[in-house]
Amino acid sequence: MAGHSKWANIQHRKGRQDAARSKLFSKLSKEITVAAKMGDPDPDKNPRLRLAVKEAKSNSVPKDVIDRAIKKSVAGEGDDYEEIRYEGYGPNGVAVIVETMTDNRNRTASTVRSTFSKNGGNLGETGSVGFMFERKGEVVYPATVGDADTVFEAAIEAGAEDVESSDEGHIIWCADTDLNEVSNALEAALGETESTKLVWKPTTTTELGLEDMQKLMKLVDALEDDDDVQRVTTNFEATDEVMAQL
Repeated sequence: MAGHSKWANIQHRKGRQDAARSKLFSKLSKEITVAAKMGDPDPDKNPRLRLAVKEAKSNSVPKDVIDRAIKKSVAGEGDDYEEIRYEGYGPNGVAVIVETMTDNRNRTASTVRSTFSKNGGNLGETGSVGFMFERKGEVVYPATVGDADTVFEAAIEAGAEDVESSDEGHIIWCADTDLNEVSNALEAALGETESTKLVWKPTTTTELGLEDMQKLMKLVDALEDDDDVQRVTTNFEATDEVMAQL
């Protein structure tokens, strides 16, 4: 399985027992507020909001927290947030994309820059690593939903582009603009997804050994600790032996 998928799995396992759950809830709530503000506060009429609510539910965000986040948009909160993407390099030249949502561009830029430099990375110009990724829709199902053939057939029928199946689960890829349509069709065929979101999928990867992998995790953890950072994506590749030692 490709490195980015392993990273997602590390984060997923880590997140289950992490004290950062409240921080995760806060970030997901912010996305809901902004999505509702940019479109209709009704998820049925707003695809971005529907995906944000779906992702929040898959991370066990309580319904009242989701409802409160939507009400904030109606009350006018979230007006000042802007979405800014930062790009840079981590250990051994691994590419890093940092997606932020902020009400203070200068504060966020300063924090992201210093986090990179303190953790052995370098913040680059916009576009410096973006060419190594494609914007894609990602739908995740647990392995228990069916065998690889069953899921592949359902995915192709739903309009997806590709499927990665392993013992850990199924990752279904589609065009970014098709995510809402594909995920709805998949849910009709396979039931509730484990995760549905837009991601940056690496087109080229950088192999990391144990030491560089540990440095990368330190950098990513430090970036994700910032309240303005919504998501961090890297293009690392690592062997199963390295992953087992983390």
